[in-house]
Amino acid sequence: MTNSIIIFCAKYLCLLPPFAAVFFFAAQPRERRREMLVFGGALVALSLAAYFIAGFCWYNPRPFAAGGFTPLVAHKANNGFPSGHTLVCAAIAAIVFRFGKKTGLVLWALTVVVGAARVLAGVHHAADIIDSIALVLLCLFPAGFAAGKFAGRKA
Repeated sequence: MTNSIIIFCAKYLCLLPPFAAVFFFAAQPRERRREMLVFGGALVALSLAAYFIAGFCWYNPRPFAAGGFTPLVAHKANNGFPSGHTLVCAAIAAIVFRFGKKTGLVLWALTVVVGAARVLAGVHHAADIIDSIALVLLCLFPAGFAAGKFAGRKA
């Protein structure tokens, strides 16, 4: 039973934040939706750039590859750094949190659960998860700055 929960959280729980963000977005007034799109676009672009640069600069073999065991979730034995699942969930959580603290906190909690499940499933090290979240957090200020500059030009 426990393995089933870990597998579900590691593979499928990451689908919930995007759906929740779409519903949150749809419930916002038009001007706020525009702000969310601009900020979200900047944060996602910067976070993905940081993801690819970090993965290129640092190789961290997946735990099952380094430890010689079978993971709970089938995966290629490639670079596990950083965690793409966690990074996407964290970026969505950060976008929503900027515009709705309660919903954002729920999405941050889901991000932690997804990351923990991926560690427990044997496909990531804890550092992969923590660093994915850190990459998104490091991108928050420049994304906010870029979004503010873009919004200022459009206004």
